[in-house]
Amino acid sequence: EGRALGIHVNFAPDADLNNNPLNPIINTRSFGENPGTVGSLVSAYVRGVRDHGMLATLKHFPGHGDTQTDSHIGLPVISADYARLDTVELVPFRAGIAAGADVVMSAHIAFPTLTGSDDPGTLSAAVLTGLLRDSLRFGGLVVTDALEMGAIVTRYGAGEAAVRAFLAGSDLLVFPASPDSALDAML
Repeated sequence: EGRALGIHVNFAPDADLNNNPLNPIINTRSFGENPGTVGSLVSAYVRGVRDHGMLATLKHFPGHGDTQTDSHIGLPVISADYARLDTVELVPFRAGIAAGADVVMSAHIAFPTLTGSDDPGTLSAAVLTGLLRDSLRFGGLVVTDALEMGAIVTRYGAGEAAVRAFLAGSDLLVFPASPDSALDAML
């Protein structure tokens, strides 16, 4: 149906796990809480989207399931180490990449144990370049989640957020809070 309307990019599937019952935003957007099951369903979704001529997007990298904050409002923090991410949150993303996902959307979530910083993953080269591109060997497009969301714009503003997301490894900057400010800052 999307292709019939001329849509070429589907910002789905959600590859997050629904593994925190206090999460206010992922819930039914996720295929479930089991990494293997979610990985299988994400893979099937990616193949189905691609088989019908659209680009599939995995989101919200490297995982928005184990949070208690809605990134539309504030900045969630995940203190898990790499071993936890590797064996839980990254499982569906690896499966989706192996199935041929064309795009990965970043998460506006801080991973201080992984990055050594309280910056959100969207603005972190350690997340977008080191983890996604280098470790997971993803070669497609990297897209930000909406840059107008509270986790980003309240701390960085439209211009700084756009530049930092680009420098971190994003190819496509979605919904800056002020397109003019973002463009000026990028120039």
